[in-house]
Amino acid sequence: QLQLVESGGALVQPGGSLRLSCAASGFTLDYYAIGWFRQAPGKEREGVSCISRNPSITKYADFVEGRFTISRDNAKNTVYLQMNSLKPEDTAIYYCAAVYQKTWFRICVVDESDFGSWGQGTQVTVSS
Repeated sequence: QLQLVESGGALVQPGGSLRLSCAASGFTLDYYAIGWFRQAPGKEREGVSCISRNPSITKYADFVEGRFTISRDNAKNTVYLQMNSLKPEDTAIYYCAAVYQKTWFRICVVDESDFGSWGQGTQVTVSS
């Protein structure tokens, strides 16, 4: 059974950093693109970033503004989201999701409709 588990969420002060992890079980991540999404209280879920099978293909939402970095370690079956210079508006539940990619050079899209398997989320709170 395909399963994704997010971790690494915490309470952090503005300007701080966190690294979120998305660990896969029941399947190998090698053939999947992974996306990170978030949902703040009272708001719709939005895309944050994605990484294709080819780790050199990554996408970011405009609001990331160079603060976040997505990466993958297929040996550990895990994708990471390094978040720096965190702002209070980054407060949200962060989810990862997976989509199978048939070809190596397929790009990923930071759109939840592209993704079919989701984790349960991890809470990130940015507050002083």
